[in-house]
Amino acid sequence: MRHPVFVKEKGRAVWYDVGEKPMNMRKIVPLLFLLLSVLHPSFGEVFRFLYTLGETYRILSIVKEDVYINGRFSHQAEILNRIAVEVVEVKEGKGKLRCTFHTSEESRSSQRIFTWGRNYESEFWRDSQGRMTIPEQYYMPIVRHVPFFPAKDLQVGDEWSSEGEEVHDLRDSFGLREPLRFPIYPRYVYKGDRQWEGKNLKVIEISYTLFHRFTPPVATRLYPVRLGGMSKQTLLWDPEDGRPYAYEEEFDFLFELSGGDRVEYRGKAEAKVVESVKMDKESLVQEITKDLRDMAVPNTEVRRDPLGVTLTLENIQFLPDSAVLVSEEKEKLKRIAEILKKYPERDILITGHTALAGTAEGRKRLSEERAQAVGEFLLSLGVRNREQIITRGMGAEVPLADNATEEGRRKNRRVEITILEN
Repeated sequence: MRHPVFVKEKGRAVWYDVGEKPMNMRKIVPLLFLLLSVLHPSFGEVFRFLYTLGETYRILSIVKEDVYINGRFSHQAEILNRIAVEVVEVKEGKGKLRCTFHTSEESRSSQRIFTWGRNYESEFWRDSQGRMTIPEQYYMPIVRHVPFFPAKDLQVGDEWSSEGEEVHDLRDSFGLREPLRFPIYPRYVYKGDRQWEGKNLKVIEISYTLFHRFTPPVATRLYPVRLGGMSKQTLLWDPEDGRPYAYEEEFDFLFELSGGDRVEYRGKAEAKVVESVKMDKESLVQEITKDLRDMAVPNTEVRRDPLGVTLTLENIQFLPDSAVLVSEEKEKLKRIAEILKKYPERDILITGHTALAGTAEGRKRLSEERAQAVGEFLLSLGVRNREQIITRGMGAEVPLADNATEEGRRKNRRVEITILEN
């Protein structure tokens, strides 16, 4: 993402004048403006990051991009980024943020469910102006020191600039052990106020262009050698909370690789803050257990875990060697859907598991497809919005019982639905 807490992935660089009397008007308008300024003095706006110990919130962003290889269209990608933020320390106007960044890509299913991607943990300090101090081991956030505010009050129309940085994880694309870093030089313009979703927000335009050359590591056969591009963003700043509330962006970045190929990413991104309320896991387990009992939902257990509260659907039935739900399972899922609808503010993760049969690759693929099938069915029932459902497949990697027995295999053939805390 193009903002320091709004994290986005742009995709992986894989192979693949005016009237009849204009002079008079030019004289009159400045005089009127001067008179109004004297009668109604204009006060500047103070832009500062604010921090409250224990404060938590989430950021959701969606990136839609077209990918071109050597000038020819290759494919479209859509990426969901979810960031959980907690202020764990406040000192001298600075805040220490503990964040979990999760990226998910759109699956190729008919309902366009997002599939589990990569998790990143990060912990860093940010001061009141926006300057960040991030230990070297962290890949996130991608865009750093943006926005940055000058040490003065700002009037509508004021412009300023500062140096920032982008840091990209190219381990999957090029096998690089170290993140790819390059400087950026954003230009800012304070545009004024906007009323949105009941909030009085401040509008800041942020834009930059860049051209950067990289030195390829000796041991790497394929590597970005040049990067050119642009980003144009509209940031909505929440002065009450002292942090960004939402943003929109257009971007176009072109990587030239050491092998001579060019990979270009063109697209748009948007993001917003979602307030996060701490989950009472124990009470939630009790509530759902009672609902399952009252609704006579069979073969389903509830437990708390580090991600939130999980419902385990044991021995869930599909047609043989497929991801097609049998009718009895759909009836069970309809009852579970009514329970999930009671907690609409919480995202859900659907995880597929198999017994130990067939190849590891086949088990992984089947578990992914079955998780997607459950996700699509719940989406069709209106359980959540599309961006609130993520699926993943674990194959037979996390058994609950011994695969040597039929009872154990029955327990291991399962789908888990996790109501996520963040």
